Amino acid sequence: MSMNLTDRNPKRKSPAPSFTLVEILVVISIIGLLAGLGFPAIQGAIQAGKKAEVAAMAESIKTAVNAFYAEYSQYPSNSGKTDLNFLQLMSTTNTNGGNYRGIVFLEVPPKFTNSSGLVTPANFYKSRVQTNFSIAIDTQGFGVLTNTVGTARFTSPASVCVWVVDPQNSNKPVGTFK
Repeated sequence: MSMNLTDRNPKRKSPAPSFTLVEILVVISIIGLLAGLGFPAIQGAIQAGKKAEVAAMAESIKTAVNAFYAEYSQYPSNSGKTDLNFLQLMSTTNTNGGNYRGIVFLEVPPKFTNSSGLVTPANFYKSRVQTNFSIAIDTQGFGVLTNTVGTARFTSPASVCVWVVDPQNSNKPVGTFK
């Protein structure tokens, strides 16, 4: 009597369930499509976050300048930019240059400073160039400030305005000009 090996195991095992190559390619293409649609939205959110961070720092500078005025009944000396002298006057207890009581009006994170003073973070502009904030102070008491950013003129009913140029639109300020 001859026995066949297949006779010993009358139940045949069915192949394990698996994905076909076409199914895997379809899933990969759907994931790629979704990633491609989501990437611009993520980049836009990152840029909006950077602008919000810079606008918040501009508002902090404005608040510090107004606090200086409240303390000394005069505005800090102003060169139109947040240079190193401005930074030292507003953020240290150094009593030279007008801050006679040595009050710290502004606490600045390190990414907002360099050797030229109070600047935008290095990643705000694509070229990684850090630029000083522009600052305008109504020293004559008109209650209105008008400044030009690029080719656009902005008027703000304020005694202090602080801004930088939007890296994506040179006619638009990021800061306390609305």
